[in-house]
Amino acid sequence: MVNKFTKRLYTFLIFLFLYAPIIVLIAFSFNNSKSRGVWGGFTLKWYVELFKDAEILRALYNTILIAVSSSIISTIIGTFAALGIYNMKGISKSVVLNLNYLPVLNPDIVTAVSLMVLFRFLRLELGLGTMLLSHISFSIPYVILSILPKLKQMNKHLAEAAMDLGATPFYALRKVIIPEIMPGIITGGLMAFTLSIDDFVISFFNTGHGVANLSITIFSMARRGIKPVINALSTLMFVSLLVLLLIINKRTDNNLQEGGF
Repeated sequence: MVNKFTKRLYTFLIFLFLYAPIIVLIAFSFNNSKSRGVWGGFTLKWYVELFKDAEILRALYNTILIAVSSSIISTIIGTFAALGIYNMKGISKSVVLNLNYLPVLNPDIVTAVSLMVLFRFLRLELGLGTMLLSHISFSIPYVILSILPKLKQMNKHLAEAAMDLGATPFYALRKVIIPEIMPGIITGGLMAFTLSIDDFVISFFNTGHGVANLSITIFSMARRGIKPVINALSTLMFVSLLVLLLIINKRTDNNLQEGGF
């Protein structure tokens, strides 16, 4: 009984440590005072001010545009790359896997500067396009690593059986393989989306004048004081992602139940 209570207390303390800053941020998004250390009463004015701030709305638009675009593109590329790596054999598979691990283990600053040098070498003007390309290349390895375990869990004879029954390779891929690895694809897409929204270093080194996402905008605000509207924006983003995850988990559970698992 004591051991069970200790485990629950330990788990509770871990989650409290992880989510206490977010809880405080959400609470102070309703604070009437601009001070982050003084409670001035309940208010919704920062949520109203948020939709009047052109700078933040423009940065939010760039952030969502790049995050959605990069997550979709990197998920498509990463899915086909994971299929290719999975079907490789021998030393070539090990080499490609290790090459895929490098961007994940590499410090962000190295990746950011390397991409910036590449864009300069190719004489590409830094801006929204180069930021998008850098986010795609940064996210692809994470998508691959999310999908590969699902490919290993999949019965490798399913696609062969489908083709033996007359299915074309593309039809077998679309109707057999993709549904089997869909949880990994969704996980990879969500990870790419989250990494893109969260990223600062890659964005900072590969953007041009006048193009900024939320991380760059908030960093520039830190010198003169972060506006309380950022608390409201962060709260809305947290709630939106939480709802999205709950919907995806619900749909996954329903699919498993319908499949008889």
